[in-house]
Amino acid sequence: MQKRELGRSGIEVSRVILGCGNFGGVGSAPAFFGQGESDREAFAIMDAAWDLGITAFDTADAYGGGRSELAIGRWVRTKSSEVRDKLVLTTKTFNPMAEGADRGLSRSRILRQIDTSLERLGLERVPLYMAHAWDPDTRLEETVLALDELVRDGKVGAVGGSNFTGRQLAEAVEISGLEGLARLEWAQNSYSLLDRDAEESVLPSAGSTASASPLSDLYAEAGSPASTSAGANRQWDRAWRPGPSRTSISSRTASSTGSRRSPWRRGNAASRRPRSRSRGCCRIPT
Repeated sequence: MQKRELGRSGIEVSRVILGCGNFGGVGSAPAFFGQGESDREAFAIMDAAWDLGITAFDTADAYGGGRSELAIGRWVRTKSSEVRDKLVLTTKTFNPMAEGADRGLSRSRILRQIDTSLERLGLERVPLYMAHAWDPDTRLEETVLALDELVRDGKVGAVGGSNFTGRQLAEAVEISGLEGLARLEWAQNSYSLLDRDAEESVLPSAGSTASASPLSDLYAEAGSPASTSAGANRQWDRAWRPGPSRTSISSRTASSTGSRRSPWRRGNAASRRPRSRSRGCCRIPT
């Protein structure tokens, strides 16, 4: 199984990632919570994936109303410390955990949801954590600050954005760059022959090497050229060559100490203080 470093986060993922959205449900739809694969079936799927060299698993707090994370946590507890150390787990938050429950990316909700995810997974930290969708009801500055807080507190190794447009990703990266916060290291969006919307903005933003783009170095989790032009194809091909990606952004993994900052304000130069950062461990604790 080939592996790639995820941007410059220091985190290496297998080229094939196991999606765990049907463990105990069918994605994040409350109507299907309790359906999908049983624990026995989920264990068999994870065992088969691991035997094939797939070391990156993807889930979310709302998959199956938490049942997906619970199944992964139970599976991890049956494995050796070697498996736990090599497993690169991504979880996400935004969607409601039950019919009528709250959703979104407010600071209070993100801090609450990461703790409940870690509890279900039986872990002290996860290597990768994502905003599962754009939240139109929460200021982006609040969300970016909250994700940075998770990195500084050592609960996650790196953060990313799922189901964001290219413009939304660019805005998040702009804010983190001005404030010296942990940046969105990668994007995860739907992309297939039947759903090619990502070609319009996400892939060009993430795959371009042009210095004018705010996302010129962001790694995108897709294996297709950003456009049909020869130049774009060559840029995307280079990003998928073995070894460190040439289109990646530097890790902004934060230390667990430091004073709390005031919310970001455009034009407030005094608040744009560069902060000392240390590279965090990307392993799941044993």
